[in-house]
Amino acid sequence: MSQFHAILVEDEQAVRLATSQTLELGGFVVRACASAEEALGLLHADYAGIVVTDVRLPKASGLDLLAQVMQLDADLPVVLVTGHGDVVMAVQAMRSGAYDFIEKPFAAERLLESCLRAQEKRRLVLENRRLKQAWAAHPSMPELVGLSPAMDKVRQFIRNIGPSQVDVLIHGATGCGKEVVARQLHLASGCKGEFVAINCAALPEAMFESEIFGFEAGAFTGAHKRRIGKLEYAHGGTVFLDEIESMPMALQVKLLRVLQERQLQRLGSNSTVELSCRVIAATKLDLRQLSTEGKFREDLYYRVSVVRIDLPRLNERREDIALLLAHFVQRAALRYQKAVPSWSAADMARWQLQDWPGNVRELRNFADQLVLGVADLGHASLLTQPTQGDAPDSLPQRMDAYEAALIAAALRDAAFNVAQAAERLGIPKKTLYDKLKRHQISTDAH
Repeated sequence: MSQFHAILVEDEQAVRLATSQTLELGGFVVRACASAEEALGLLHADYAGIVVTDVRLPKASGLDLLAQVMQLDADLPVVLVTGHGDVVMAVQAMRSGAYDFIEKPFAAERLLESCLRAQEKRRLVLENRRLKQAWAAHPSMPELVGLSPAMDKVRQFIRNIGPSQVDVLIHGATGCGKEVVARQLHLASGCKGEFVAINCAALPEAMFESEIFGFEAGAFTGAHKRRIGKLEYAHGGTVFLDEIESMPMALQVKLLRVLQERQLQRLGSNSTVELSCRVIAATKLDLRQLSTEGKFREDLYYRVSVVRIDLPRLNERREDIALLLAHFVQRAALRYQKAVPSWSAADMARWQLQDWPGNVRELRNFADQLVLGVADLGHASLLTQPTQGDAPDSLPQRMDAYEAALIAAALRDAAFNVAQAAERLGIPKKTLYDKLKRHQISTDAH
């Protein structure tokens, strides 16, 4: 299903039909209207698309519609089209908040390019709003940042599996955000209990059993009073077992029994305690291969992997790098009480092509370094300082960086073949060459 939406306002039927076809061929779902009044009835503050309107209309004009849209949502892009425009009208429209101003007759490519950029702006705005709302409701909850298809799949998984209470295995490389996904699953469950995270690699083997299952007073030397374990503490909530492949084999047997029977015994106790929590395990290794090699219990593997999700590496969702970096930089600037640094579209294109072996965690550390002014010049040689005329976190600047990142990703995926990259992006080759020149992106694979 298309993610592009447009409300088109044009009173001339033939022009309305032709413009609708142009937008539909570009991937838009179009709602065509003959008047501004009709279009207003379809709009609301969270409308996910854009507005394309002629200026000269029967009653309310396109400029009148623009004014009402700005009152409804100042971040909703409006592209104005007119056959009677002039410089004065264009300046007035842009100052009033129009996203773009196009004069008739226009090339279909010109209109479609403007609308695609406007749609990307809208997607970013709505995603940022969603993140802010989630942060306000759950300030300690890390966000899932990204608009890529890979992240859409992760979100869909969380929506489907989160409320089910089923145990989950999360597989992903270091720094991919396994704990972030686990916390989101906990949030989606609606459970009121705690989220308890345990790093299995960080617990000494001698302490593992007492930490997980708890103990009674006198169970061993130094056990002066009863202590409940992590599993019991997470009653009504979620236990997150990170790096589960590091769990000692003897403990794997006990954990398997607890998961099967949903009961546990504290050390030194003969009574059982009902286990009422969800268990989410995470690993960066192939547990099935480890079980084949005898390094992880096969029965425990099948028990924890009834439902499994594989998280993408950062270099598998490069189109998210611009949004992620902007997000992390804003957080770091707030945390360190520093100014937000600026970067060019060429910077972002270069960063977007890097491998980032440490994944999102490495990118987050890089954002901290940018804010603190200690970033590796190999990453940030083109970093610029903020100017008074253009705020470093302004939307146009971010949009340019985001566009450059998308273009760089398409080039890389097409093995730096410009024609293939243009086809992937859905734009003419000449348009892509213009954008490559504007963003200073090289087509040289080396």
